[in-house]
Parts: sequence; structure tokens; C-alpha cells
Amino acid sequence: MRVDEILEAARTLGIEHGVGSVSLTDIANAVGMHKSALLRYFETREQIFLIITASGWQEWADDVVKRLRRLRKASPASVAAALAKSLAERPLFCDLVAHAALSLERHVSLDAVRTFKIAALDSAYAIAAQLQALVPLTQRQAVDIVATATNMAGVLWQIATPAPEVLPLYRSDPRLGHVVADIAPRLTGILEGLVTGFAAANKPAN
Repeated sequence: MRVDEILEAARTLGIEHGVGSVSLTDIANAVGMHKSALLRYFETREQIFLIITASGWQEWADDVVKRLRRLRKASPASVAAALAKSLAERPLFCDLVAHAALSLERHVSLDAVRTFKIAALDSAYAIAAQLQALVPLTQRQAVDIVATATNMAGVLWQIATPAPEVLPLYRSDPRLGHVVADIAPRLTGILEGLVTGFAAANKPAN
């Protein structure tokens, strides 16, 4: 089916070159069709990547919920690590969430944005519910943890994967070496602090 071929080609190009560098023409060339023909299936390149982002949310939510359910002893550290490691294993998703609000929600129909938002919200609430089953959190706090995880993962991924022409500079100067780093430990620390703070705030006063 051409729709699936187009989405798969966009995924592959996004992984290889970064979402921001992939044009509609690149995707059309990858599936062997003219750009005008591709537009019969999708409104814009942004819609293509928005659909992929929605799928990424659902796949990430399924994985995180499974990881959280497997925790033998839930703690802020173990919960944070489950979220962070799952995101770090999904570089394309991290790249996509960084672009979602910035560019992918533009140049698409309101129906396309609504479909994406509902998919993302459903996934966020599924993860939030599992967080609440493990840690004393309100629903708002649990959702904020999920939002912080994805937003920070997007930012950290962009920082840790600089443009190829800049990378030699970061590697040559020890003062800049921290920029290109594994995002999982940094994200784990941020999320652990957030989960710890929320849980502490919710403890009943003696």
C-alpha cells in the first residue's frame, strides 16, 4: 500500500538525516514517485511526520507501561529510569516531539492536528495512570511528568546530535564535550527530581 510505503520511507529518512532535513521531494524520491503524486495521499510533509509522531506516542506508551509494570520496587529513581531509558531508545521519536509543536502542527489541516493531539493525549494519560499506580501523584502531576519527559527528551536529543559541521568543534574542545552525551542519565536525573518533589509534596502532614 502506497500510504505505508510513504510513511516507512519518511521514517527511514528521518532516522538517517534528521526530521528537519527531510523534504517532501526527498520522501517522494525514496518511494519513486513525483511530489505531486505523493500529495494525493498526504497534505504536506508535516502531516506525514505528524502521523509518524502519533504512532511514536502510542508505541512509547505501550513500552513505558510495560516497563513500569515490571518494576519490583517502584521508587522515584526506578520510575524516572524507566521513562528516560525508553525515550533514549527512540531517537526518531525524540526528534519528532521536538518538531511537533514547532513545525509539524503547522501547514496541516485542523483535523490532522486534532487526530495527532488525541493520540498523544491518550498515550500520555495511559502512562500517567500507571505512574499513579506506583507513586503518590495527582493526575495533573503524572501528566506533567510525562510532558516533561517528552519535552526534555526532545531538547536533549537536539543538543546531543548537533549538525555534522559543528560536531568536530564539540569533540575537539573539552569544555564543550558535555554537549554530545547520552541523554538517558541526564533525563533520569531531571525526572527523578520531579517525581521525588511531587511525591514529597503529596505526603500527608504529621
